[in-house]
Amino acid sequence: MISRIERRAVLSGVLTAPLLLPRRAGAQGVWPSRSVRVVVPFTPGGSNDAVARPLAEHLQRRLGQPFVVENKPGAGSTLGSGEIVRAAPDGYTLLVTSSTFATSAATQATPYDAARDFEGVALAATAPLLVLATRSFPANTLKEAVEYIRANPGKVDYGSAGPGSINQLSAELFAQRAGGLKMVHIPYRGMGPATTDLVAGTIQMLFTTVPSAAGLVKDASVKILGWTSEARPASGPQAPTPKESGLDYSAEIWWGLLARRGTPREIAEKLNAVANEALGDGRLAQYLRSEGAEPSPRSPAAFDAFLKEDISRWKQVAKTANIRID
Repeated sequence: MISRIERRAVLSGVLTAPLLLPRRAGAQGVWPSRSVRVVVPFTPGGSNDAVARPLAEHLQRRLGQPFVVENKPGAGSTLGSGEIVRAAPDGYTLLVTSSTFATSAATQATPYDAARDFEGVALAATAPLLVLATRSFPANTLKEAVEYIRANPGKVDYGSAGPGSINQLSAELFAQRAGGLKMVHIPYRGMGPATTDLVAGTIQMLFTTVPSAAGLVKDASVKILGWTSEARPASGPQAPTPKESGLDYSAEIWWGLLARRGTPREIAEKLNAVANEALGDGRLAQYLRSEGAEPSPRSPAAFDAFLKEDISRWKQVAKTANIRID
């Protein structure tokens, strides 16, 4: 016969078991048990989309659940990024984005706090920019460009893909680190018209990506002044780095996988491990190298620190240069 105390213990165990099961299941890593949204805050066909789709395919193949890419463009990537903070921090809504995430946070009002509400899960790659000049520009290197701009304040125009873009902020950081150079920003709607005007001599300088510069470099229709980072691509053109030019300056673009802050650590670590696998030999790695980028796997903690630092740096650059998009 079961005693009153034993009966009470059995009933207590039955009542509490359903409350304990979800915690134990989560700890044992049953995620994902259903499809996962992968939001890309840009239109289809761009570099972010080209990173997201092979990454999602690899995650789906390795983790056994659909990883569905959804393009949510608008408002400088903030519209799609906002989808993440409206979702639960459970690993079922993720973001694939790039440096625009940080530059948008630095230059415009966003419906979230980029550093507080997001955490870095997996860094896919980083890439430097090329600093180009029109053929008639008197300087031939970054060092000579600094000397010329300093001697001619306000007389050198540089182009960008638009206000608050990585092109503009990289140029402004260059000016600030070189001792407060005075250049004039000419914003364009994309890099196409900016490169056209550079060749024509309408603007004198441009900070741009390797793919945007490829045709100009091949035709030798512009000068290459240098790179914006020490980590220049192995297959890129020979040009001085900032350090080789005597500058304490570095600017890179990046692509990565983000989640809502508070996502369980075991989920972030699982995503990180599988994403890093995708950066090996394969379609994603080939695409990244075609963009002048190098796969840059690192831990979730390391990428999260990198992300916070990038946001903070561009906010300071934008504040100093009084760059604000309303």
